[in-house]
Amino acid sequence: MGTMYGKIELVSGRWKLSGVHPHVSIRLKQLFPRIAMKQVGTFWFSNRSNICVDLAWFIQRYPMEISSEDRAKLLRGHDKFFETKAYLEQILTPDYDPILRPGLKPGQKIRHYQSQAIDLCLERRSLLLGDDLGLGKTYTAAGMLLEPDTHPAAVVVQAHLQNQWKEKIESFTELIVHKIERTRPYSLPDADVYLFKYSQLAGWKNFFADGHFQCVIYDEIQELRTGLTSNKGEAAKILSDGAEFRLGLSATPIYNYGTEIWNVLQFLDPNLLGTYSEFIREWCHSDRKVHDPVVLGSFLREQNVMLRRTKSEVGQQLPPINQIVKVVEPDLLKLKTIKAQAKQLALRASQGTYLERGSAARELELLMRQTTGVAKAAGIAQYAKRLLEAGVPLLLVGWHRDVYEIWLKELTNYCPAMYTGSESDIQKTESVRRFVQGETNVFILSLRSGAGLDGLQYRCSTILFGELDWSPKVHEQIIGRLNREGQKEKITVVYLNSEEGSDPVMLDVLGVKQSQSDKIIYPHDLSITKPIQNLNKTQSLINQVL
Repeated sequence: MGTMYGKIELVSGRWKLSGVHPHVSIRLKQLFPRIAMKQVGTFWFSNRSNICVDLAWFIQRYPMEISSEDRAKLLRGHDKFFETKAYLEQILTPDYDPILRPGLKPGQKIRHYQSQAIDLCLERRSLLLGDDLGLGKTYTAAGMLLEPDTHPAAVVVQAHLQNQWKEKIESFTELIVHKIERTRPYSLPDADVYLFKYSQLAGWKNFFADGHFQCVIYDEIQELRTGLTSNKGEAAKILSDGAEFRLGLSATPIYNYGTEIWNVLQFLDPNLLGTYSEFIREWCHSDRKVHDPVVLGSFLREQNVMLRRTKSEVGQQLPPINQIVKVVEPDLLKLKTIKAQAKQLALRASQGTYLERGSAARELELLMRQTTGVAKAAGIAQYAKRLLEAGVPLLLVGWHRDVYEIWLKELTNYCPAMYTGSESDIQKTESVRRFVQGETNVFILSLRSGAGLDGLQYRCSTILFGELDWSPKVHEQIIGRLNREGQKEKITVVYLNSEEGSDPVMLDVLGVKQSQSDKIIYPHDLSITKPIQNLNKTQSLINQVL
């Protein structure tokens, strides 16, 4: 019998390594970096299959005393790891036969690709579902909730989508749904599914700590991309930690820079990418940029934690989107009125003290973006009029209230419907009704108010972007409101930009962010090119002004 470097045994459902030789401890800590560097001699590990496979490999290299009974258990965990891996790969094959579940309303059905996502999440316990906009992620989530082991379930949604989710789940399944009505805990009625708004999470933090929910589903999980830095993030982490199943939904999980994926995965599979410092060290070349998004995207797919299908992959290819870039003449007088102020801010942002630079940069960005929107608002309204006079229904997308006021004044004869950050849920619902039923041909939509909005595709196929967002994913969300099932026409997207103001800088910066996001989400798409240079929006704005 050769040298033994310690002892391994299964104690109360956990693996205990004791008497480990010092040089072997060093190797063990390299393999399991979460072990404290000061810990010596005795180490504890869970009995999960992914741990078993690593421990089985480790004691081949450094033999340890182990009973025949414990060895058999370790090998069972080892074998289960590879059996599960094979099953997860089988689920995603075209000829996979999904598990059928009762509980759907008559006439409803779960599609094959939706069933694959459901079975993948149930087997793996966590999944980030990034299917194309319009492929029915809501129905996939509802289908997963048919599994009895997921009850009671918590579904977290954006504020304006709570009613829509309730209606969809109840129209699709026989499940009992309760809509959370307050920001503090109260006596909950019996239900299968409880619908929370993101804005309600913080007040329920202590309730979540009791582990009441078996499953948690986050709609538009990019809402949590700032991680634990907010009260809602802290509450969501407690909710996730107490749940057996965790599903995140978003066709745009990465809004800006690649490191946001680490924050998102903390609510789904927190151990996958290691600690934040480990992630930054291994995956990034700065605090925000992933140095090889293609490799990271491939890794997330290999681990079956991220699943994304396009319309073409599931046989629902819509006509290609017709994208047009148009230059709109701005009101130069409006831009000139802020010239001196913008120059002063640009100088402070580049030459001032540390605190002055940050404050001036934020003021400069807000000033330039709002003034650019206002300066070109009338020109955009004239462009919209030409389409409206021809009877073309359209989405007119903007961001600033001052811009909306100009559009409302210029387009008053067309009685625009409004869906921005200022309307109540009832007013938004009425706006959708008016537009879908043909009472108006113009639907003014805020850049960041369209997530989850459904029904517009039956009425409209034209989008005018009157203002830009720093994130390309926001634009994709808007386009996805029309480019989805039910759309019968070719979609036309018109970007109405000025050659003055903040638009040129925003277009450049958007190219950088698009590359970061797409290469993680689509790691094998060779058509996505790397950015030519590392652009910084603040510095670019300063250069533009000076």
